[in-house]
Amino acid sequence: MIVEDEPLILMDVEVQLLEAGHEVAVAENADVAVRMLAESMFDLLLTDIDMPGSMDGLQLASAVRDRWPPVRLVLMSGKRHPHVTEMPSQARFLSKPLQPAELMKAVAIW
Repeated sequence: MIVEDEPLILMDVEVQLLEAGHEVAVAENADVAVRMLAESMFDLLLTDIDMPGSMDGLQLASAVRDRWPPVRLVLMSGKRHPHVTEMPSQARFLSKPLQPAELMKAVAIW
């Protein structure tokens, strides 16, 4: 699942992942993502950190780690680079703009 509030970035990441053969679901904010996670199982959550709504991406990732521990987490931002202690355990971080090779490496099976 991709959680991103910027439509062009969301579309770009979605296309890259689809072209690489991944199944993709999208959510425009954390609230939608949580509803989707409650209804379906996802292997990976790729979320922007800076988003409007009730939770930012760091809070979303922490909530996902607590409620759905098997979900792999990748956080991304063009504005912030969180310290490892700010992120949930075993989460990865990508700086925006995303480089295709880095994106593919980050979503690969751990």
